[in-house]
Amino acid sequence: MPVTVRSFAKINLGLAIGPKRADGFHELRTIYQTVSLHDVLRLKVERGSGIAIRSADPRVPTNETNTCYRILERAMAGLKAKGRVVLDIDKRLPVQGGLGGASGNAVTALIALERALKKRLAGEERLRIAAEVGSDLPLFLIGGTVLGVGRGEEVYPLPDLPAMPCVIATPETGVSTPKAFADWDAFVESGAELRLACRDGGFRAHVGRAEIGSQSQHESLQPSELTSTNPSDRMLELGRVISSWLSGVPANKTGRESGVPAGGRGRAETLLLDLVRTGIENDFETVVFPQHPELRDVKRVFERAGALYASLSGSGSAVYGLFQTKDAAEKAAAKLRKQSVPAQVTTTLTRPQYWKKVGTP
Repeated sequence: MPVTVRSFAKINLGLAIGPKRADGFHELRTIYQTVSLHDVLRLKVERGSGIAIRSADPRVPTNETNTCYRILERAMAGLKAKGRVVLDIDKRLPVQGGLGGASGNAVTALIALERALKKRLAGEERLRIAAEVGSDLPLFLIGGTVLGVGRGEEVYPLPDLPAMPCVIATPETGVSTPKAFADWDAFVESGAELRLACRDGGFRAHVGRAEIGSQSQHESLQPSELTSTNPSDRMLELGRVISSWLSGVPANKTGRESGVPAGGRGRAETLLLDLVRTGIENDFETVVFPQHPELRDVKRVFERAGALYASLSGSGSAVYGLFQTKDAAEKAAAKLRKQSVPAQVTTTLTRPQYWKKVGTP
């Protein structure tokens, strides 16, 4: 009997790029957050052998290059199972949009296979196999709010940010992740400032721990106010600010000191703003936005619409905004649609919500 599961997307709450490692990957620090946008997968195991992947979306590979194929092949061997695995992918998420769609598909296919066979791999074996297939697969074995280190594959569950409205915009813009990394390397090697401030609001600049302020405050920063740091130093700094956030010690003692009115904030808003106040942001914006200004413009729409936080997800091209209310999120999405930018209102998922919904058709 086929097993039907939901395969959810992720966004990145900040992404710091460190030095290139000996294996060719970059050291990364990021906070992953699962969201309720999803694909639907149907899997069955029948007589025979091999793996068959089917999808109506021509952009989805159906051969061994598909991450689902690679993880299912490893899982069948690990489970010592026999049979022909048939996987149907109902693709609703954008392909290569920075939302982890293919990675989520692979992990969810693994979960569906275990349910179909009524067998389960040990937790550490699941994580090992997922990391072998791709850097951002393991996060989907945890769900909710997740810390990613190493090349992103070493994951640790964080205290969940409460569910909150989120708008995800998916412009028809192609962003190559390998090229984005190469552009970042060239940017760092050029000796350019690692944090730029542009009067047109192209980038949100900060020195150390940023304070939350108006768009005009962000735009008033000058390049001369900024200092560059090497990638290794920045890995350590992000580690410190995340540790500070986790310890419950905000960057400033009161909301009023940081430009945020004290009192009247919901729990979700408070926790998110405490995190944003550390200055967490996505390094890819520094090299992706100049080449794709339409993505920068989408982020600006979110900020002007009152987003608590807005950012590129991964290397893009998806851009998202987190909002205090669903009404504010709906209005921001409507503004983008009027500009012919596809935008969907969704919500972030806590860890319990994620696992409850994975198996719900």
